[in-house]
Amino acid sequence: MTGKLYLIPTPLDTECGLSYSQPEAVSDIIVSLRHYVVEELRTARRFIGSLKRGIDIYGLSFEVLNEHTPSEEIEAMLRPALDGFDMGLMSEAGVPAVADPGAELVAAAHRRGIKVVPLVGASSVIMSLMASGLTGQTFTFNGYLPIKDDARRAAIARMERSALADGYSQIFIEAPYRNDKLLETLLKTLSPAARLTVACDITSPREYIRTDTVAGWRKAACPTLHKRPAIFIIGR
Repeated sequence: MTGKLYLIPTPLDTECGLSYSQPEAVSDIIVSLRHYVVEELRTARRFIGSLKRGIDIYGLSFEVLNEHTPSEEIEAMLRPALDGFDMGLMSEAGVPAVADPGAELVAAAHRRGIKVVPLVGASSVIMSLMASGLTGQTFTFNGYLPIKDDARRAAIARMERSALADGYSQIFIEAPYRNDKLLETLLKTLSPAARLTVACDITSPREYIRTDTVAGWRKAACPTLHKRPAIFIIGR
């Protein structure tokens, strides 16, 4: 009998403690596991230790899966589950497999008939949409936008058309050190009537969430977003 692959959420912000808002049921599952696939080894060990549940960190096995991991190595990481042991997947993105390389491990688990169990935790994408005031009935998560200027402007124009014509809220992200440049481009490119949400540092004491028309954004002082994890949403 194969083990299960648990998708374990981790805190979005660590200043309030690594176990901030961690549901007790999730902690109970973590205590039961001995095999993990993680995006960053140091963060994963610190998080497990922060639960203060008497877990022997050095008795656990870890495999690292990040953007540099060759695809052909991923399926072998599921060997403990195939041997009958439950496993945990952790990412640096809050919830695993959303804008996260762990999605490849989840796909491999389905191919091998391993049960995948998502656990409750904070998702910056969903929390930003919840707080935006834009429609949550129909939305698209676009991930990262193209880096080159022409392709980026084309992507923004495409998302705006979908948001205004079809009513699909358009959610996207950027590398934190390019956030200010992206916001500048959005305010230059979008039509004044479009609504724009900027949400950053979700669950942190520095949390910032604002929705306004582009015309309204242009009249007000913009936040400094440099190196702050942020979500952007275009809507109508």
